[in-house]
Amino acid sequence: MTDLPARARIVIIGGGVGGASIAHHLAERGETDVLLIERSELTSGSTFHSAGLVGQLRSDPALTRMNVHSAQLYRDLDVGWVETGSLRLASSPERMEEIRRQHGWASRAGLPLELISADEARELFPLMSTDGVLGAAFTPTDGQVDPSRLCMALAASARARGVRIAQHTRVVAIDTAEGRHGRSVTRVRTDNGDVETAIVVDAGGMFAAQIAELVDVRVPVVPMSHQYVVTAPLPAGSLPEGRVLPSLRDPDLLVYYRQEIDGLVMGGYERQSAPAWADHRPPTDFNGKLLSPDWDRFAEIVENSQVRVPVLAQTGVQSMINGPEAFTPDNEFCLGETEVAGFFVAAGFCAHGIAGAGGIGLVMANWIVDGDPGMDLWHMDVRRFGPQYRSPRYTLATVTENYESYYDIRYPGTERAAGRPLRTSPAYAWHAEHGAVFGEKAGWERVNHYSATGSEELRPSGWAGRNWSPSVEVEHVAVRESAGIFDESSFAKIEITGPDAASFVAHVFAGQVDREPGTCTYTQALNERGGIEADVTVTRFGEHHFSLVTGTAFGPHDLGWLRRQARLTGADVHLEDVTAAWACFGIWGPRSRELLAPLTPASLETFDFPYLTAQRTTVADVPVRALRVTYVGELGWELYCPTEFGAALWRELAATGATPGGYKAIESLRLEKGYRAWGTDIGPETTPDEAGLRFAVRDGGGYVGAAALAAAREQGVTRRMRALVLDDPRAVALGGEPVRFGDRVVGQVTSGGYGYTVARSIAYAYLPEDAWDFGTRVEVAVDGNPVGAEVARSPLYDPKGERVRA
Repeated sequence: MTDLPARARIVIIGGGVGGASIAHHLAERGETDVLLIERSELTSGSTFHSAGLVGQLRSDPALTRMNVHSAQLYRDLDVGWVETGSLRLASSPERMEEIRRQHGWASRAGLPLELISADEARELFPLMSTDGVLGAAFTPTDGQVDPSRLCMALAASARARGVRIAQHTRVVAIDTAEGRHGRSVTRVRTDNGDVETAIVVDAGGMFAAQIAELVDVRVPVVPMSHQYVVTAPLPAGSLPEGRVLPSLRDPDLLVYYRQEIDGLVMGGYERQSAPAWADHRPPTDFNGKLLSPDWDRFAEIVENSQVRVPVLAQTGVQSMINGPEAFTPDNEFCLGETEVAGFFVAAGFCAHGIAGAGGIGLVMANWIVDGDPGMDLWHMDVRRFGPQYRSPRYTLATVTENYESYYDIRYPGTERAAGRPLRTSPAYAWHAEHGAVFGEKAGWERVNHYSATGSEELRPSGWAGRNWSPSVEVEHVAVRESAGIFDESSFAKIEITGPDAASFVAHVFAGQVDREPGTCTYTQALNERGGIEADVTVTRFGEHHFSLVTGTAFGPHDLGWLRRQARLTGADVHLEDVTAAWACFGIWGPRSRELLAPLTPASLETFDFPYLTAQRTTVADVPVRALRVTYVGELGWELYCPTEFGAALWRELAATGATPGGYKAIESLRLEKGYRAWGTDIGPETTPDEAGLRFAVRDGGGYVGAAALAAAREQGVTRRMRALVLDDPRAVALGGEPVRFGDRVVGQVTSGGYGYTVARSIAYAYLPEDAWDFGTRVEVAVDGNPVGAEVARSPLYDPKGERVRA
């Protein structure tokens, strides 16, 4: 055992490829007061049995950038990197549509992905049969690596810069201290001594959840049994001479292959999966070990593999590898700082941790050193998982569904089924009785739309037409022409109170929030780069009382960011998530005042109840906080009531004759109005000026990110968000599609959809100076097909805002 220091600024727990990469990147940032602790020996967890494939392209731009960084890093290290390229086959028309979309993703990322024929794919991988293959995607810069060599090289690089590594040292406890704004890390206790520290990184792989339990943090990962075989040598002459085969994936058959000397590695994602252990907890002595082979469960993969590579029917198996791999419920990593200050997580690598490890090390080092990963990683942030994931049963159900659909095509609007329903509005029973079609977000059951009869004439072509409903038009039109009601109880709600509340909100939000009680402010919280960290409505109810409303899935993110700012400033404030305490219903449309007025003693006239103000009143005997705000571009109110009154208030609103609607209609309404959505249109890598939100930022500074925003303004804005209207109204962009100006890819669609009032297909994208002028012609690749579009003035609907103010 290595003697441990009495203290270290940063302690990394876990000596797999993730922990080693974080240590390497921290050392590159100049952070050398780092101790890496490994319970056994480096690579002895999941790293040593990984297949070693490094694919770079993902639907998510941030993950693609991370994987591209990985590949570049591996080229520079002595890790057995072989740039074989990779093939992805399309064995169905639907898969062919998918890889055409992937070609668009590659063009926006600058990756050299080529669409090729089945015969061209066989030239690259002569062992394959082309039966049923319609085409393929080939990425020549993908490759493969020796996972153990990679881990050792990263560890050696970190050690050479001063990082200390202690093997055969097991963490037994992590001490924390309670402060005004929660707990923070103080000490790591091991079987080889104690180490005082301010930062702990849980990179424990399959043990990550158990390590997090030491500080009462839930990390929802389940070690799943993941199997592959190494074949015996293939018949002489089967493999091409002088080159290594590209890796090959046939997701329709659930299989993947790569060359291993004179044989193949072959594995896949079976439809009947199994956790590695029934209680999800690896035995304490499970180091450098494998699970027993499960040939019965692997039979489907074996049979499928021989369809695509027939020679495997005559080839023996040299060994089967059944190694536990930690999976998450949504197939995204678990990264970032938790609710315990200084306790970070880098786990849940979902069997693509080798491809992601380099990028994971980069963003985690940034997160630890700067308090910011440097890119928009909310979809990988460990805090995205709500309290329901403390349930092992719920976690297993969602992880199992994710694993067994690993290679499925993710169509827009596809809803998962596991663990539902769980979180419901007080009006849920009414919705179900009246034909609601539900979607799930952050565990909440939310109405997507009802089942009103509508016209099929507007069904979009291609992917956007899947899971589309004609009912959305009915709900959309009702809001524009009369009134609609919407259940928004899932919106996250945070209360900010205390002696320093006013000065604190003025510090953390860029808008003019320090206004008189009864006012609402739409604004953003910015990070130190000037990027939009949160997009919220802040209502002041008293001298020391502010209420914040944010998106359904963003409550943990925004609360975590606020707590971090409170710790940094020492502000005497109390921050509380009160989402479950308040139901929220919106009523919007030109008749909303007329329909709501008989139910409340408050005067709803504009002079008495202006836009962006709030009042405490009653509606149909229910005490409410009524906010005159909108996300659909029409006159209306959001009504917040204690949850126990929610069912009664909804029944009264429904009895007014307003049309009940769902989130699909809200989306089409807000697209017409040009309202931004955090996580798609705006985020940590976009500034308010770029996003067209300068009006929401006050002059004079004094808020987080003000210096960076001022510096960006000094340099000049080089890109702006613009609305695009597509020439073909049935061609609907979904987000991520590349936008071309001339022969250049100049941006990508952030969000898109059909506007039923303006009767146009709408998309939004950030465009550079030479392409952002109104009237400029561009081209959007919808489902891989070029569609002409024009840069249009936004908002497309009610540009003067007259209907909102009514």
